[in-house]
Amino acid sequence: MAEMIKIKLVRSTNSVPAKLRKVAEGLGLRKIDQVVTRPDNDAIRGMVAKIPHLVEVQQ
Repeated sequence: MAEMIKIKLVRSTNSVPAKLRKVAEGLGLRKIDQVVTRPDNDAIRGMVAKIPHLVEVQQ
């Protein structure tokens, strides 16, 4: 099975541009402190790299 990472939304998406809000929604993050598990691949890492100020990544 592929490696998985946990991604947690730590700041609100209210005051960020719509493009970055859609990145967070694409990861499945809607509420503060919500944690999702996603496969550790380049596509997911790229999405996380767009919003590092909004999320925490746990291995």
